[in-house]
Amino acid sequence: MDIFDLLNLFGGLAMFLYGMRLMGDGLKESSSGRMKQLMEQVTNNPVKAFLLGAFVTALIQSSTATIVITSGLVAAGILSLRQSLGIIVGANVGTTITGQIIRLMDIDASGGGLLRVFSPSTLAPVTLILGIALIMTSRLKNSKSIGSILIGFGILFSGLLNMTSAVEVLQNSDVFTNLITSLSENPVLGYIAGLTVAFILQSSSAAVGILQAISASGILTFRTIYGIITGIYLGDCVTTWIVCAIGTPAEAKRVGVTNILYNLFKTAIVLIGVIVLRTFGVLDGLWNMVVHSGEIANANTVFNLAGALFGLTIMTFFEKAACRMVKEDKKEPGKYAEQMESLNPVFFATPPMALGRCYEVLMTIFTASRTNIEKSLKLIRRYDQASYDEILKEEQEIDKMADAVSGYLGELAGHLTVSSHVTIMDHYYKVIPHFERLGDYAVNLANAARQLHVNNAALSSYALHDLNVLEELIERILDESGQTFR
Repeated sequence: MDIFDLLNLFGGLAMFLYGMRLMGDGLKESSSGRMKQLMEQVTNNPVKAFLLGAFVTALIQSSTATIVITSGLVAAGILSLRQSLGIIVGANVGTTITGQIIRLMDIDASGGGLLRVFSPSTLAPVTLILGIALIMTSRLKNSKSIGSILIGFGILFSGLLNMTSAVEVLQNSDVFTNLITSLSENPVLGYIAGLTVAFILQSSSAAVGILQAISASGILTFRTIYGIITGIYLGDCVTTWIVCAIGTPAEAKRVGVTNILYNLFKTAIVLIGVIVLRTFGVLDGLWNMVVHSGEIANANTVFNLAGALFGLTIMTFFEKAACRMVKEDKKEPGKYAEQMESLNPVFFATPPMALGRCYEVLMTIFTASRTNIEKSLKLIRRYDQASYDEILKEEQEIDKMADAVSGYLGELAGHLTVSSHVTIMDHYYKVIPHFERLGDYAVNLANAARQLHVNNAALSSYALHDLNVLEELIERILDESGQTFR
């Protein structure tokens, strides 16, 4: 294998990884709004959560993204750790759809009729043409996202074709043959190799896809790949745990830990299952059989389904283990701590979800400010020191929330690529000072009430009548303002 073959191999790998990233980003962008609604409606039904996790992951082509989003929802208090368990298992199954798509590489381009249409050598240029046409000419809603998905799909298959042509040369390489032989004879080395590649690429789908491309060499067997595939599972979930653990509360960290525990359990199930089946001769016909893209995709799917079948029955064990491993945070006292925690950076990858958290915090600011105004107006009629202190304390919480959501929007800005999301962010920026200023007005009213009390002054019947009219008008204005923002 010369330098040009290596360039072709790594060039194809680069195209494959970029195509997968482009396709995944486009899918997340076009579906994240619906995905948010689906994931927030998870119940305590583990089967429903499992199906949802599988569906969302198949939709966005990334189990890491699904689990990180789930971690954010748990951190925000929208989901409990127990509700997230089924999603974690489903996400691991949903990620196998990528391998099933890549198995189209097995279709012979020389075939005729409809079969040839699904050959990557045909799909790659067709999807590239359709994608660029959508981006450059179409003005339909989501045309840019759909175009990016199609271009990513085309680049992915173009990269696979390049890798396949380069890998075919490897079958004549003694070095490569000896490497595969060593992996076949020592599954532990295969496990470490799969773990390392998945950790570096931060994607189990990409790691399995590369293995499928290598299968074009014609020297991979089942005894070689099963150890590599199981290693890929752990390598991918370590990356997910790192993302879940950065700057998040204990509950969110537990989601990442649970994913690791489940994947370790799944690995054990697969390895024990292979040993048992091998002992009873069930795998004799498959053991030394040369495997291609389709067989690798099927093995990956079967392994994950087997893990899910057993894993769903003992997920409460993983929950308890994760709770023991990750201790509760020592939270600072704060009335709106939960709302503040919902402004989690893990939502940056899905802007609609991040903006949704901002909306909820802004509504909390508005409601708290309005309640303070109502208390202040009552204070003018009848002064109470405890109520006055409550108003000042609430104003401090309102200021904290306003600062937090303003900073969060500033960090989120760099992740927004869709014009409608930028428009919403700009609107939120404009609303923050107005909502926060309502709280300031409440404090002004409270101070006026306190001054009346200190001066031992009382309002006349005419003044009280005017105050009633004013209070009614303020209530109507705030009703309209709240409804307009909603």
